[in-house]
Amino acid sequence: MSEPEFLTATRAFYDAIATDYTDRFRDAMDSMPTDRAILALFADLVRAERADARTAELGCGPGRVTGHLHRLGLDVCGIDLSPRMVELAREACPGVPFSVGTLFDLPFRDGELTGAVAWYSIIHTPAERLPEVFAEFARVLAPGGYLLLAFQVGDEPLRLDQPFGHPVSLDFRRLRPERVEELAREAGLPVTSRTVREPDGEEKTQQAYVLARKPKA
Repeated sequence: MSEPEFLTATRAFYDAIATDYTDRFRDAMDSMPTDRAILALFADLVRAERADARTAELGCGPGRVTGHLHRLGLDVCGIDLSPRMVELAREACPGVPFSVGTLFDLPFRDGELTGAVAWYSIIHTPAERLPEVFAEFARVLAPGGYLLLAFQVGDEPLRLDQPFGHPVSLDFRRLRPERVEELAREAGLPVTSRTVREPDGEEKTQQAYVLARKPKA
């Protein structure tokens, strides 16, 4: 079966911009207190659920968030569609496992993870394919496990053309928190909290963070 066009386009886009993207956003977490606080809460919840919890960042890019979770004490790995991004993540976070993969076929056994983070990684999936992605999130999470999602709020996609001067383009799909919550619930992952913050710095839209948990029973 041939690969869907949107996956091929997303891989090509991020392979092309990987080095420039990594250099541009390497220290971005330093100026994002809300992001740090939400990731710290997630790490605390995962550790409280299981002391030897395994966590994965799904769509990890160059490993910025994966590395942060590792420094917070989690046993974490990263998965990304872009081979070049995975190379850069391995360079940035030696000792943390990274591999190439897609959100549609995660390389984990059923119930293997206590924590899963999709940090701005569902935004390139067409709306009609999102239920498949959320079903895969639910499959790999253990009962009691947590899913954390981050995304831009909105209805209209943002198209980036020739970022950093590279001859590539891609749509970034903004989402409504209510729709993301609905997708999580339909996949059997009830939402426990939702945070929306106002744009900061160069951001143009609100940013949303949704935390869901797989029921124990």
